[in-house]
Amino acid sequence: MRPVRTALAGALLGTLVLTACGQTGTTTTSSAAPTSAAPTSAAPSAAAGFPVTIEAGNGSVTLAKKPERIISLSAAHTETLFAIGAGPQVVAVDDQSNYPAEAPKSDLSGFKPNVEAIVAKKPDLVVLSNDLDKIVAELGKLNVPVLLEPAPTKIDEAYDEIADLGAATGNKDKADQVVTGMKAEMDKLAAAAPKDKKLTYYHELDQTPYAATSSTFIGQIYSMFGLTNIADKAPGAAGGYPKLSAEFVAKSDPDLIFLADVKCCQQNKDTLAKRPGWKGLSAIKNDQVVLLDDDIASRWGPRVVDLAKAIGDAVNKAAAK
Repeated sequence: MRPVRTALAGALLGTLVLTACGQTGTTTTSSAAPTSAAPTSAAPSAAAGFPVTIEAGNGSVTLAKKPERIISLSAAHTETLFAIGAGPQVVAVDDQSNYPAEAPKSDLSGFKPNVEAIVAKKPDLVVLSNDLDKIVAELGKLNVPVLLEPAPTKIDEAYDEIADLGAATGNKDKADQVVTGMKAEMDKLAAAAPKDKKLTYYHELDQTPYAATSSTFIGQIYSMFGLTNIADKAPGAAGGYPKLSAEFVAKSDPDLIFLADVKCCQQNKDTLAKRPGWKGLSAIKNDQVVLLDDDIASRWGPRVVDLAKAIGDAVNKAAAK
């Protein structure tokens, strides 16, 4: 996982006396936090598709009825929930979830999850991407259903997680439509990539600088466009997110530089030019430094397509020169 500021590494206790927070009609079974089933009763008006069992990062999670009070502690999953039509069911999202604008942002943290604060909102489903501070087990003790969907390492895993969220929230058809649309757009963008010009690139996660290799989720998106990643030959590349030296990047002289640290670290072509040995880099001289949206570049929801479009546009522009 990315060691710094990663959503593809995102991050997401207090003691609580259980009061009126049991989830009647909802059962969660988790390999990470086994729980006993809460009392259930057959509900004639139960939504179609329930009960449903999801194979998640925390094992098999069974939901007896459609959740109506969802909490998301993952910015990527927040985006997905709203894209698949589950927005009206979401009662709170974490403090990093800034998209879409209508998401009910709160002071809940995915980095430092607080059991008491989470349960106080009476969720019937908590969605997260990291099991920090053993939050899955802690919520499981209180019979709060949890769906752990970790940061994907492959594009297909991202599609699967969208489908999981669709099934878990009673929005399967819409989720399937979103995935189908994403796949079609990604295929279209890949097909439009130039085939006769081999370009190299460097994707900067932050200004230290950390990079991402082709083996990572983000690297696989770049590979769709036939690009060669300079980080693949860097020391520490086996871990997926090597920290590159300024000298390594200068020597590699990539054709394209993509910055995913624009908002967080105020990086741009001018700041890059001030780094030792970088002023003469081809990407800087040829105006092929691409400023990405930090959020889009670090999340794996439906806006992955927007990231691919930004990469495709840059590749086509560079190939035309």
